[in-house]
Amino acid sequence: MDDSNEGRISRRGFLGRTATASAALAVGGQFADPETAGAEPDAGGSGLVDVELRVNERVERLRLDPRVTLLDAVRDRLRLTGTKKGCDRGQCGACTVHVDGRRVLSCLTLACSVTGRRVTTIEGLARGGELHPVQQAFVDHDGFQCGFCTSGQIMSAVAVLREGHPRSAEQIRELMAGNICRCGAYDGIVEAVQAAGAAD
Repeated sequence: MDDSNEGRISRRGFLGRTATASAALAVGGQFADPETAGAEPDAGGSGLVDVELRVNERVERLRLDPRVTLLDAVRDRLRLTGTKKGCDRGQCGACTVHVDGRRVLSCLTLACSVTGRRVTTIEGLARGGELHPVQQAFVDHDGFQCGFCTSGQIMSAVAVLREGHPRSAEQIRELMAGNICRCGAYDGIVEAVQAAGAAD
């Protein structure tokens, strides 16, 4: 046997040790579980932070990992699943919500960064049993097909109308360019936004 190779780790050995270490961490509970992320910190300090969210006019107090996004907080902890996780990279707009009345991509927004601010999700638009005018317009003008992107489209449309921009079809398309509809229901979406704007 060649003594020059003693103490060296082969590529296969390195990968094997890495896989073993990763499995040990997972079994040891090092990866956050959405169901237990709000538990009290352990004696050694868990690194969790207290977050107070005002979501749809309700105050929600959570204990979260500071890296948790607003999207994951509202979906996994508050069970408000109308806000969709699409690309998780800020490219599709399916996760659009309002923070203090302005549209934001919740997949790129840390939950702890909006502590105490007013968050509105799609569930917070309707009043009582009555749909928001933009929601009703989407129904009336077939502004959706599969419906996956619809909540983000509606939240973006509400913000566009609130911002008071001109409402030509071309301008609506430009202002909502960050919201992708993979089904291609853009004509119905534009018509819905125009109809809701005309009803203001």
